[in-house]
Amino acid sequence: RRNVTPAKAGAGIQNPHHPSFPRRRESRIRTNSVVFGPKFIRIPTLAGITADLTTPPSNLRPVVAVLGLALLLLAACSSGGEAPACSEDTLKVGFYAFFAPISYSADDNPAADGFNTHLGYEADLLSALEIMEGEGMSFSRRGIAAWDNIWLLSAGQEYDLIGGGITILDSRTKDADGNQVVQFTSGHVGFRQSLLVRAADAERLSSHDKLTDAVRVGVLAGTTGESRLLELTGLANSDGVLAAGATVETPEGTVTADGGTDYVITPAMATGNLGGRTYIRPASADMPQVVYLGNEVGEKELLEALASGAIDAVARGEVGNRTADNASKGEFVVTALDDLVELGGFTLAAGDTELASCINERIKWLTDNRNIGYAEWLEDPSIFTARGQAWNGKP
Repeated sequence: RRNVTPAKAGAGIQNPHHPSFPRRRESRIRTNSVVFGPKFIRIPTLAGITADLTTPPSNLRPVVAVLGLALLLLAACSSGGEAPACSEDTLKVGFYAFFAPISYSADDNPAADGFNTHLGYEADLLSALEIMEGEGMSFSRRGIAAWDNIWLLSAGQEYDLIGGGITILDSRTKDADGNQVVQFTSGHVGFRQSLLVRAADAERLSSHDKLTDAVRVGVLAGTTGESRLLELTGLANSDGVLAAGATVETPEGTVTADGGTDYVITPAMATGNLGGRTYIRPASADMPQVVYLGNEVGEKELLEALASGAIDAVARGEVGNRTADNASKGEFVVTALDDLVELGGFTLAAGDTELASCINERIKWLTDNRNIGYAEWLEDPSIFTARGQAWNGKP
């Protein structure tokens, strides 16, 4: 498997009727009742149903804690000690360095030692895997600055596992030739898309249908934030085909989409003539301008542009936008919440089926069948460590 070469940035795309296109959305689940926050969030469970995750009243928490610990220890004694080790080798993990608070580097300078220090939700999940006794799992982690096709890097020789808040899509398992080269673990975190806007624009930009050609929306290329923005505003259809008349600025010059499959943008890839795109001028007055930023330094460039007035909104996941909203002290607000839930996972080489199955079993334990997710970790960042210790039969 180590002879597979990841697709190059700007590589050509297959016909949008090819199975590599994400129209099937196997891993994205539509719901009208996802609520973000540490107190209540609804996410899809492994069984495909929606679970209400609530924090019990303070007077009941000691009772809940005792009962919960007893159940964890009982399950650990029956399950944890009998499971085979996932790997006897140290697994090489690459993580996207700029997706706080899900996955990020301690230092955002790629030349600094701290760039390879992994922090965030996914970092704690991996660390909990390491403490689960009898598993033989250990990780050597390296930060990755470039987002483009990051999910395909586990197909090569440099990495065994890739993470960084990557939405699970079948189209992202395939290279530019349509060959499946990687696989995803089961989903361990839920996402949905949103807009981050200046507080003064909260009403004016409250939904995607209010975005006109006077509005400049910033995105990171190759993300589901980009693709959902294009689809929800009519700049592209569900197959990623750009609307006729939309003009795209690239390093090679400006091109104009004709409504056909020669001009396509999906969360997994784009036609070669749109590689390195920096700007999209809309095809009509009821569509927004799209500004591309953050390719080299991550999404902080988008936030800086929003604060300076260079753009009017940032289209990206709710988790990141809520974090920026909270840090802004009232300067920013989150609007236009999408009703489509995405699931995030890690990628491994397509042939590493036994390793994937082993990791999935342990992620299932750590997340309690996906009943423990981002909201619970946000309220108690030690929650995955506690689950790992319970696997070991320890308090």
